[in-house]
Amino acid sequence: MSENKKPFTMAGLSLPVFAVVAVVVLAGTFIVFGPKADKILAPMNMIGAFAVMMVLGAIWWEIGERVPLVNTLLGGGAIATIFGMAALVHWGLFPKPAIALVKDFMGRMGFLDFYIAALITGSILGMSRKLLIAAFARYIPVILLGVAVSLGGVALVGSLIGYGWKEAVLYIGVPIMGGGMGAGAVPMSKIYAGSTGADPAKMLSMMIPAVALGNAMSIIAGGLFDRLGKAHPEWTGNGQLMSVKDETADANAKEAADVLTLQSLGIGLLLATSFFIVGLGIEKLFPKIHSFAWMILSVAAVKALGIMPREYEIAARNWFQFIATNLTAALLVGIGVAYTDLGQIIAAFTWQYLLLVFTVVMGAIIGTWYGGKLVGFFPIESSITAGLCMANMGGTGDVAVLSAAKRMNAMPFAQISSRIGGAIMLIIGGILIAAFS
Repeated sequence: MSENKKPFTMAGLSLPVFAVVAVVVLAGTFIVFGPKADKILAPMNMIGAFAVMMVLGAIWWEIGERVPLVNTLLGGGAIATIFGMAALVHWGLFPKPAIALVKDFMGRMGFLDFYIAALITGSILGMSRKLLIAAFARYIPVILLGVAVSLGGVALVGSLIGYGWKEAVLYIGVPIMGGGMGAGAVPMSKIYAGSTGADPAKMLSMMIPAVALGNAMSIIAGGLFDRLGKAHPEWTGNGQLMSVKDETADANAKEAADVLTLQSLGIGLLLATSFFIVGLGIEKLFPKIHSFAWMILSVAAVKALGIMPREYEIAARNWFQFIATNLTAALLVGIGVAYTDLGQIIAAFTWQYLLLVFTVVMGAIIGTWYGGKLVGFFPIESSITAGLCMANMGGTGDVAVLSAAKRMNAMPFAQISSRIGGAIMLIIGGILIAAFS
C-alpha cells in the first residue's frame, strides 16, 4: 500500500471511530426501544437530529458512491441518501419518533432555510465579480434559450399526450432546470406552496422524481457528448467554451487561494442569516415573489456593485463550503424523510412521465447548442455546461456530468449554471406559479 494513500474515512472519521459513533447513534434510534416504539433514546432537539441525520447521511452516501450504476448513472450518494431514507419511511423501518424529529428539525427548527441561506450567500459572493458580470452578459442568454426551448417543448408534449401543459411545465420542466435539490426543488416547493397554499412536502414529492430522472438522463447524455466530440472534433473545444481568449475564464482563474479561519466561519454565518432576513423583509413589501428569490437578487446586487469587502465575501464562501462539506448528506436525509413520498414517486414511473423528462433534457441540449453557436461557443461545451448542467442535480450532478463527458475543466461554467441559473429558475418558477395558480 502506498504511504501517500489517503485513509478511508466516513463523515471525516476513521472507520473504527465512525463505527463506534454509528453504533451508539443507531442503537439509540432503532434498537433501545425498538423500531415500532413511541420514543427513541436520541433527544428530540437539534442535538438528536444532527446525530441521527449525519450518521445515516454518511452511511447512505457511501453506499451510493460504491454501488454500480447508482454511482455512475444515477447521481451516487445524493440519490441513495434521499431514496434510501424514503424507503425506510415507506416500509415502516424508521421509527415514528425519529421521523417526527427530522421533520421538525427541517421545518420548524429551520435547518432547511439555514442550509439554503448559506448556499445562496456563499456561492454568489464567492464568485469573481468579473465572472458574475461576464456570465450574465454572455452565458446567461444561452441558459435562458435552453430553458425556453425546454419548457416550451415539455408544454407541447404534455399537451399532446394528455398530461397537461401547465402540470408538465410546473412539476417536471421547472424542477429539472432548477438547480438540483437543496437550492432548486426544495426552495421551489416552498415558493409553490406560498402561492397555492398547498403542503410544501406534497409539492416536493411531485418534483423529486423529475429531478432524479433528469439528473440520470443528463449524466448519460454527458457520456454520449464525449463520443460525439471524438467523432466531430470541429464541434468541441475539449472543455474550452470558446476558441478565443475568454475574459470570463480569465476572471475565474485570477481568484486567489483563500485562507480559512475560525473567525471567517462566524462572519459567514452572520452574513448568510442577515441576507436571509433581508429577503424576508423585501417579501413583506412585494409578497408575489418568494423571499429566497429576493435574497438571491440582493446578494447578486451586492456582489455586482462591489460594495462588500473581499475578506467578507471570502468568509461567506468559507461558511458555505463548511456547511456543504459537513451537512449536505444530513440535509438529504431530511429531504428523504420529510419531503419524499416514495409511494407517489413509484406511481410516477410511466412512459408518459419518462417521455416528458426526456423532452426537458433534450430541450436544454438543443436550445443551448444553437444559443452557444450564436455567441461563439463550441456547441458541445455549450450544451454540456449551459444545458446538461442546468438539467442535472446541482453540484453533485455537475461533477457526474463533466466526469462522464471528460470535461472537468469546464467546471466554472457548470457552477454558473447550477448557482446563477438555478437562482434564475426560482424567480421564473415563482412568476409561473403565480400566473398559473
